[in-house]
Amino acid sequence: MPGSILLADDEEKILKTLGRALRDEGYEVTTAANARDAARCLNERAFDLLVIDFLMPDRTGLDVIRDLVASAPDTERPAIVMMTAHGSIESAVEAMKLGACDYLQKPFEVDELLVLARRALDDQRARTGLRYLLSERDAEFDHYGIIGRSRPIRDVITRAELVAESKSTVLVTGETGTGKELVARAIHARSAQRNMPMIKVNCAAIPETLLESELFGHVRGAFTGASFTKKGRFALADGGTIFLDEIGTVALSVQAKLLRVLQDREFEPLGAERTQRVDVRVIAATNRDLRQLVAGGKFLEDLFYRLNVIPIEMPPLRERPEDIRPLVDHFVRRFAERTGKKIDGVDEKAMAELTGYRWWKCARTREHDRARRGSGHWNAAHQPVGVADERVGHARNRCRSLAEAAPESGMGGTRDHAACARTGARCQERRGGADGHQSTRAQPLPRQAPD
Repeated sequence: MPGSILLADDEEKILKTLGRALRDEGYEVTTAANARDAARCLNERAFDLLVIDFLMPDRTGLDVIRDLVASAPDTERPAIVMMTAHGSIESAVEAMKLGACDYLQKPFEVDELLVLARRALDDQRARTGLRYLLSERDAEFDHYGIIGRSRPIRDVITRAELVAESKSTVLVTGETGTGKELVARAIHARSAQRNMPMIKVNCAAIPETLLESELFGHVRGAFTGASFTKKGRFALADGGTIFLDEIGTVALSVQAKLLRVLQDREFEPLGAERTQRVDVRVIAATNRDLRQLVAGGKFLEDLFYRLNVIPIEMPPLRERPEDIRPLVDHFVRRFAERTGKKIDGVDEKAMAELTGYRWWKCARTREHDRARRGSGHWNAAHQPVGVADERVGHARNRCRSLAEAAPESGMGGTRDHAACARTGARCQERRGGADGHQSTRAQPLPRQAPD
């Protein structure tokens, strides 16, 4: 994958020759004819690699490296290669002490620079990836990735930490994307079984005909296509934790077997004659109302009570707006680390839009919107593309409802249709901003004086 390179040398011929060779390899090359220009370029944008000559008229390349090291943290600095033509490698050694990854002694072959540049950029990407993985690990140990400082989130974290000390069955409820799996991970990570496996099962993603085999395993010949004996997820989780996501989608026939596992901690794999015992902690999650499913005969009442020993409800984002800012900061930092982009933060106008919007969705939607922001997929109103469209849809549906209801209800049709026309115009104006074709933002309709 090509990268961006800043090439600094006071000899024009060298700049042209090396610049052309690097561009032919697909790199994005910026040239600087002196140390002052190099420093200016470094201040204006981020580079992946700095190739700089030691001796230049105004300042030395070593001075530029010293200033760069003093002003930018290690995570924000490019890889550095020093070029020197003066026999002694003392300056190059000094540059290496300051953080340069290598040096080239003039005269050198162009191919030497190309090999070194490729190696330096590969190392730079590897370090970026390592920093991202370490940040993910740190996030996991910092409340296990559950981001927020609101009272509801603090209560969830406290409850998860208390539950972890026991082996009781836990039922985590909440809307899609609110972080139910993070709660399960937190419980397992704080439990005495933390060194044993945590097996995750997305019940909704496995076809009904295969779910029983996936959960409990099967022996060879148990059904057509069973050419070998396979362990089920419960057997794999023995001694640890099994996380059953989307438990509300499980068929009644499988629910009966799950009930037996919860009651007796034993089951028979498909086709097996011998009972298998397991010591496993069960954590289930759902975005459905299990009580309503029980009332409708779609979920076993006994299984519900066996699962609902310790309930934990994840609150949606709209009920904890104070968590929007830390979530935005977290996702901005995560996106920057993942892509290698330098992102200072979110301006206050954009943050006001985010905190003012009523998030009917979830933290996962918040993360996706941050990714769109980093990729330029936000409109002129500082809204993620789709948010404005969603509001347009609500307004358009309201207009349609008014128009259909007016003739039947005897409402003031003329006035209501006029309001609809104005609302429709505002909707179109808003849609223009959402598509990026207009920057005008929709304004509230003026109040109309009563007749």
